[in-house]
Amino acid sequence: MPFYCPIPPAVHPRVREIDDASVDWMLQQELDTSSHQRQRLIRCDFGGLTASTMPYGQARPLKVVAKLHAVLFSLDDALCDEAGATAHGLAHTTSRIMRVLEAPTPAWPDDSPHTAALRAVRLELAEHATPGQLRHWTEGMRTYMSGLVWEAACRRDRALPSVNDYAAMWMRAIGMAPSTALMDIAGGYELQDQDLDRPEIRAMTEMTWTLVAWDNDFYSRNKEIQRAGDNLNLIDVLAQERDCAPARAQEEAMAMRDRVMTLFLRLREQLWPRSGVELRCYLVALGQFVRGHLDWASACARYADPYGAGEPARWWKTEPADDSLEPLPLPAIAWWWDQLESTPYPRRSQRRNDLHHDVRDGAAWPDGAGVATGCSGRSG
Repeated sequence: MPFYCPIPPAVHPRVREIDDASVDWMLQQELDTSSHQRQRLIRCDFGGLTASTMPYGQARPLKVVAKLHAVLFSLDDALCDEAGATAHGLAHTTSRIMRVLEAPTPAWPDDSPHTAALRAVRLELAEHATPGQLRHWTEGMRTYMSGLVWEAACRRDRALPSVNDYAAMWMRAIGMAPSTALMDIAGGYELQDQDLDRPEIRAMTEMTWTLVAWDNDFYSRNKEIQRAGDNLNLIDVLAQERDCAPARAQEEAMAMRDRVMTLFLRLREQLWPRSGVELRCYLVALGQFVRGHLDWASACARYADPYGAGEPARWWKTEPADDSLEPLPLPAIAWWWDQLESTPYPRRSQRRNDLHHDVRDGAAWPDGAGVATGCSGRSG
């Protein structure tokens, strides 16, 4: 099913260098003992994911971001959805990980490979981040880890969760909270708490988590079912709650997803005139992550159909399946729509609505490198 995402693509020019560095580092960490799993992770293209979702970033912190992606993908396969994890076991593992991220030195004598790798990421990240940025990222990891425990509990239940519970759980367990906390670190600027705590900015951030989470459900569903017999995804949760066939649930799920995308674009447009340079950088970065994630997924070998079924599906569409600005009937996320102003405001052209431009006015971004003009970056 094609995706609606009217945000132009971009890729950092040092994408291959970033990927090579992350793969070499991942192999040195010995995260996986299976040669098959190592090869599968090598083909994930962590550099491509990083370079497409954060094309504005500086090369050195982007290499740290790619390393984090490598660890989290390996952790996901080894401990989470493909390993029959229990909430009890994950609570133990994730609590140890969080303590290591809070206090990374000295090393523990019984570190697991994943814990040791995350410790290394945390220490390297400190070379590029302020104390406040490290705090935001650590809290993002806490959100992610708590989501993993909730996800494991859902997988152990006899019935799938409600759509509302699933929406709340999956936006946390997808791992986007630490990713959005890395955006200003990669870009070389720093967001202030008073901006991040604004309800409309929190809504934009959570919408980004949700769009990535739901998009993942569409393109990864076959992989999860084939490898792990896993039906914990938006389509199957909807099918259970609506008592309908998966094909009908998929249509409804895509309409839900497109309604969130429509709100994301409208609220971002509303926020733009009253945002400072750093916040504009962040608003652009949120949209770029949604688009870059889809660009990466469209070519990633991890999600290729192993049975080679038919011709490749059409990936993009130009119009949303549902462009309503009415809230979705899900209490966990309905408050996002409360952030829209009831009074009309001037609309921009399509190109400016995409916000793929200078954060101050209308000039184009640099070709995938550095930060948008107007963001004060540190050296990287």
